[in-house]
Amino acid sequence: MSELLDRILSRDNMNLAYKRVKANKGAGGIDDVEVDELYSYIKENWKSIEGQIRQRTYKPQPVRRVEIPKPNGGKRELGIPTVMDRVIQQAIVQVISPMCEPYFSDRSYGFRPNRSCETAIRKVLEYLNDGYTWIVDIDLEKFFDNVPQDRLMSLVHRIIDDGDTESLIRKYLKAGVMVRGKYERTELGTPQGGNLSPLLSNIMLNELDRELEKRGLNFTRYADDCIIAVRSEASAKRVMHRITEWIERKLGLKVNATKTKITRPSGLKYLGFGFYRDPKADEWKCKPHKDSIAKFKHKLKQLTERRWSINFRVRIAKINQVTRGWINYYALGSMKTAMAEIDAHLRTRLRMIIWKQWKVPAKRQWGLQKLGIGKDLARVTAYCGNRYYWVVTKTCVVRAISKEKLALAGIVSLSDYYAERHMLKLI
Repeated sequence: MSELLDRILSRDNMNLAYKRVKANKGAGGIDDVEVDELYSYIKENWKSIEGQIRQRTYKPQPVRRVEIPKPNGGKRELGIPTVMDRVIQQAIVQVISPMCEPYFSDRSYGFRPNRSCETAIRKVLEYLNDGYTWIVDIDLEKFFDNVPQDRLMSLVHRIIDDGDTESLIRKYLKAGVMVRGKYERTELGTPQGGNLSPLLSNIMLNELDRELEKRGLNFTRYADDCIIAVRSEASAKRVMHRITEWIERKLGLKVNATKTKITRPSGLKYLGFGFYRDPKADEWKCKPHKDSIAKFKHKLKQLTERRWSINFRVRIAKINQVTRGWINYYALGSMKTAMAEIDAHLRTRLRMIIWKQWKVPAKRQWGLQKLGIGKDLARVTAYCGNRYYWVVTKTCVVRAISKEKLALAGIVSLSDYYAERHMLKLI
């Protein structure tokens, strides 16, 4: 029995994998075992599962196919393994990731320690401000579905050289998928959604990284999102043609001809960011792409739907969770004006929710008076009816349910939170 598999199946490593899967929550797989039931499931079944893994007789269950809507109207297919298989995959990742790190490129940023989308964006800005302002945006067609498994496993073998572990990884690639109750084999690809997939994608695309480095090109790659920065349009055309041909010939992957393109920084969307030239500072900067802002606004609109019957404090907690997460991701970018506009609109929608919750004139008058409005004005306003937007923007409701009052209720100011986070990114 291999030492590597012993390390993967060790008590400490499996416990850590269990804790990480539990912390990530997520839906259950085809066996209907949920994350909350994982501990009892492991207690009851682990001895048998461990024995099967060691004897190479363990069969991972097929993943459950789910479709996630894309902003452009398409759908992204995810494969959700069972929670037990997620734990085993996570245990594998924890042990072999450190083995892979020395082989990986410095310009690969996805799913790696001490690297993030932010570090990738900082590198892009560095290229742009050094004069590399012609961008080759490479799009790999359905990458996770089209990875040639034999080629991938040969690359895995080069790094770990362990038959037992390689056999287990291959079984996960071959586990198959359940689509609307029907089993489908997986002869290609690594299901997007499994804990192993990000690491396997980096192993596969590390070959591309090394080729780009060998050619002396400036690039950044985050998972299958790769851009190359060059100085001229002629160079961009030449690089796009040659790299596309190399990817298809050497890696056996398909490049999406309609989405792979040459663009200038102002036309680039990368990891949700857009780019613009700041004439005052005479440099390229980043900001959330307009599509990212539109998606964020849509999410806030859903969370502030008046028809959604939910406790106001709970609603605020959910809004704060979304806004903090979004701003933390995009805090490197310039978005002061956008945050101020969204902030004001969010407060308006919250005021409309409160006005609706007060329902009747008597309650509305009581509410306004409690918030400091005089009796006569409160009474007149209370009888303005259900013209929600007009009432909360044109009457004393704005003064009564002020920014300060909403802050006391717990709502996070987007402008203030962004200013704080953006400053930290610049230090």
